[in-house]
Amino acid sequence: MNQLSDIGLTGLAVMGENLVLNMASKGFQVTAHARQQSRVDEFLNGRAKHLPIIGTSDLKTLVQSLKKPRKIMMMIKAGDPVDQVIEQLLPLLEPGDIIIDGGNSHFPDTIRRTKYVESKGFLYIGTGVSGGEEGALLGPSIMPGGSPSAWPHVKPIFQGIAAKVEDCSICCDWVGEDGAGHFVKMVHNGIEYGDIQLITEAYHVMREILKLSADEMAEVFIAWNKTELDSYLIEITGDILSFKDEDGHPLIDKILDTAGQKGTGKWTAVQSLEDSVPLTLITEAVYARFISSLKDERITASQVFTSKPIKFEGNKQAFIEKIRKALYAAKIVSYAQGYALMRASAKTNHWNLNYGGIALMWRGGCIIRSAFLGKIKEAFDLNPDLLNLLLDPYFKQAIENMTDAWREVISTAVLNGIPTPAMSAALNYFDSYRTKNLPANLLQAQRDYFGAHTYERIDQPRGVFFHTNWTGRGGKTSSTTYNV
Repeated sequence: MNQLSDIGLTGLAVMGENLVLNMASKGFQVTAHARQQSRVDEFLNGRAKHLPIIGTSDLKTLVQSLKKPRKIMMMIKAGDPVDQVIEQLLPLLEPGDIIIDGGNSHFPDTIRRTKYVESKGFLYIGTGVSGGEEGALLGPSIMPGGSPSAWPHVKPIFQGIAAKVEDCSICCDWVGEDGAGHFVKMVHNGIEYGDIQLITEAYHVMREILKLSADEMAEVFIAWNKTELDSYLIEITGDILSFKDEDGHPLIDKILDTAGQKGTGKWTAVQSLEDSVPLTLITEAVYARFISSLKDERITASQVFTSKPIKFEGNKQAFIEKIRKALYAAKIVSYAQGYALMRASAKTNHWNLNYGGIALMWRGGCIIRSAFLGKIKEAFDLNPDLLNLLLDPYFKQAIENMTDAWREVISTAVLNGIPTPAMSAALNYFDSYRTKNLPANLLQAQRDYFGAHTYERIDQPRGVFFHTNWTGRGGKTSSTTYNV
């Protein structure tokens, strides 16, 4: 291995190590870098042994080992560490060299870094990489954005290691300029939060209302994975529920009910507020993790507020099918909201996002991979200017076929005191979206009453604003017009 490497990668944690192995298995020579030489040696003498991989703990050696234009991929913790490594790399590079951030960076940081690195004469890529440890090793979903002229240089490597689906489509393509790649990965993670929360709510309803055992629920999820719900998350839920601890009892029943997070779901929720997009389901999924962390408070509250015994008297199998339908309907809303956010942010940031192409990139390798995404691709192929997934003929029909079951599951949960925050938020969004006349007329009248914020009238053209002296004590002066 005296020839120069095709790419270098710094950061040999779980994702970095497995990406290096993936690249090497596809015939690319890689230089792997970590700050500690002992970590490099351990890797070279272990999993990387006999593979076309060079190791170093020196950034200068890393840079010098690479073909031009040099391609250095960072798989390190988001935030300040990324900026620090960029500053260390810049003096070592030549014009046209490419720095790649494959971590979970916040997309505004990637916008800033792209501009900064380009100002120094170099190129920058911020790419989402999804799929966890297994995906990184066997084929992740890769969502690159940044300097467009960098893409042809990294395309053979990224598409070479990315996941492939049944029709041989590659789960990697150029997303857009500056922070577009990391933005799409952020939305992916937000949808992931929503999917996971919806699945846990279905599990909760079956566990508490139907009194199903872990093994019985495992069989349900295994069966569901052969329906429209066919997906990685449904598949692993069946595996998890059937997994036994050393004593032979289901391990799931021994896991503490407090959820962690790394922040990407929260970023998605915050961005929806910035772009005025009702991302209600994903936001509720984030809040559900927050409330799960209040374990001690919840224990206290459970002792203060007693619950009546739950006794289900209906047909369990029929109700399980209704839960499946409710889960699928809510899942459609989750993606509809996520795509609405992408459309709004693309307009704000002047990105030309390929929405069908994004669904294609998510069909394999990533955490939210599912057969369902093929339907989203078809929806945008049919209408590239589709305003909302709910308006697509397939999803419209699917929602209409499942609404009655969806309502029954949520009402049954409510009557029995079982929380379904994400599933309920999805139904409320659907009902609001399909309602011609919402009560916001009263809301706007109240704002005009106390703050002279003005209103529009149904008997006048849009964009013409009015103010009423509601009490007779006010004047004709109005405040600024409201923003829609």
